Parts: sequence; structure tokens; C-alpha cells
Amino acid sequence: MSYRKLGRPSSQRRAMLKNMATSLLKYGRVETTEPKAKEVRRVTEKMITLGKSGDLHARRLAMAYLLDETVVKELFDTIAPKFAERQGGYTRIMKTGPRRGDSAPMAIVELVE
Repeated sequence: MSYRKLGRPSSQRRAMLKNMATSLLKYGRVETTEPKAKEVRRVTEKMITLGKSGDLHARRLAMAYLLDETVVKELFDTIAPKFAERQGGYTRIMKTGPRRGDSAPMAIVELVE
């Protein structure tokens, strides 16, 4: 299994992805760099798939990963049922151009309606 290291130690990378996935599910969209966007998409799609199954085990797995209990409740009650007929592809990445300070490629990750 391959993944992007994003220039961080593994513990910091996991914490950043947990924070970004929680924020994406809470607010619906997050602006970040393209490599981070591609990584957070992987995590978020797995969380939505857990929400679609809806059983207790899936809820506990989501609670172990996501940082906010209200986000987990919202994921299982409102977000996942919206994607009930969809077989993946719950997020969209839109490139927005380079960041002004260091010219890093930026992107917006959002949930598909």
C-alpha cells in the first residue's frame, strides 16, 4: 500500500489527516495543497463507506479515527444516507492554482452533492 509522506513524521501525518477528515465532514469543504487533498480524499471516502454500513462496529471504527463525536453522529445520520445509491466518488478535488507565498499547488476538497 502506497501513500504520500507529506514531509512529516508518521504521527504528525496521521494527526493532520484526522483533523482534515473531521473538518471536511463537518464543513463540507477544505482548502489545502493538492497532495494533502488527495490523501484526505482517501480517508474521507473510507469514513463515508463506514457510515453507509451503519452498524455499531462501523460507528466505533469511525469514532476511533474522527476527532469529534458530533461529526460521527452527523456522518451516520445525514451524510452517509445521501450517498446510499452511490458506489464511491463521494468527494471532488478542484485545483485552484498556486499559493502566493511558495507557489505550492492548491486545491479545494468538497463533498459531492
